[in-house]
Amino acid sequence: MIVVQDDLEQTTLFLPGGVRCGLPIGEDGSPLRLPDRPWRLEMRPRGDRSVLSFAWPDTPYAVLLWVAEDERRVWYVNLEDPIERTPIGFDTVDHALDVVIELDRSSWRWKDEEELAEAVRNGLFTAQEATDFRAWGVKAVDRIVSKSPPFHRDWEGWRPDPDWPMPELPEGWDVVRG
Repeated sequence: MIVVQDDLEQTTLFLPGGVRCGLPIGEDGSPLRLPDRPWRLEMRPRGDRSVLSFAWPDTPYAVLLWVAEDERRVWYVNLEDPIERTPIGFDTVDHALDVVIELDRSSWRWKDEEELAEAVRNGLFTAQEATDFRAWGVKAVDRIVSKSPPFHRDWEGWRPDPDWPMPELPEGWDVVRG
């Protein structure tokens, strides 16, 4: 990702379409959404849609300016551990459940509820954690619908600097540090 803003109050990141990422791949060669069976990391292109991501300290979600399946831009709340700084960037853990909010804030819906239920059944998360994820999802919706910064601005026309280079993962990105 490209760091657009990084200060004490907010981190804004840009993920260009087509960037190569380390993805969890199952033994059958297909990408995994949940690490519920043996897997390996493999470098693959992430898709052609770009993403602008907003994150805040101690906040277990990021809000993405996302292009939906039908090519509409939406706000996409990715429930996840708060991003954590590392020597090579940022880390987080996805919480499976997401929220999709219309860009005009007229409606919202949960996404991947079945995936979260499966993760709870498989012991990846507890029922209490799932309840907490939902509570944070509602807080994120409130933040966006109430137009709290940065959502007081019109982001629909935001575009990256065309001179930004395609980011690459640094050497050692896949090594767990203790």
